[in-house]
Amino acid sequence: MYNGKLTVVGAGPGDVDLITLKGIKALQRADVVLYDALVDTELLEYAPNAEHIFVGKRKGCYAYQQDQINELIVQRANLNKNVVRLKGGDPFVFGRGAEEMEYAALYGLDVEVVPGISSSVAVPASQHIPVTKRGASESFWVITGTTKEHKLSTDVALAAKSNATVVILMGMSKLGEITELFAKEGKSDIPVAIIQNGTRDNEKIGIGTVSTIVEKVNEQKLSNPAIIIIGEVVRHRQKIKEIQKNSIEAGIKLFEKV
Repeated sequence: MYNGKLTVVGAGPGDVDLITLKGIKALQRADVVLYDALVDTELLEYAPNAEHIFVGKRKGCYAYQQDQINELIVQRANLNKNVVRLKGGDPFVFGRGAEEMEYAALYGLDVEVVPGISSSVAVPASQHIPVTKRGASESFWVITGTTKEHKLSTDVALAAKSNATVVILMGMSKLGEITELFAKEGKSDIPVAIIQNGTRDNEKIGIGTVSTIVEKVNEQKLSNPAIIIIGEVVRHRQKIKEIQKNSIEAGIKLFEKV
């Protein structure tokens, strides 16, 4: 007997064009879409006949607690409905998609995941910041800044000891603690980028170093949702700008000679 299905879909980092084609097809087949706060509601237009339920969190307020979301998935799927759980970024990168799939599977539901483009890589890339670059970084860490106990992840201290690029999600409230850890490792001059609302029209970026980024954040009034990138790769953004500027200037001079 068909008991409905749960499909967990990654919506990508913010720009609606960055959802996958498979994700769009899943939305088109949906009877119910449960979506998070970081999902652009324009994507719901791909499921015009589905029931749309907001289950996200905004400014510390939960529309639904996680156990309520789990129960809602099962309740709708048991009505023989195709349920899409639409999450920002990739649902398996701090998205709790795995937990929801496990819960649904326990109730005998068919489950599927459609991977999404993770903001941890795509948001820096959108600002010409690679997470790895030959000669600058051979690896990268992706860490949640705040654990379920609302404390800074202990992995940040380990990452600060490495030469890797460090990408921290959900860490703005812990920025002071994060920079202190890197400063203790003698990395006060390491460049830092903070990108708010990455890939969206209202995207904002602050560039500094471990020693200056807190001041930059205050000056530019940067806040969540934002991603913190720490590492030498941040310099690539400025290098690209300089190359482009030099190319334009060289072109102007050549034109003037002609």
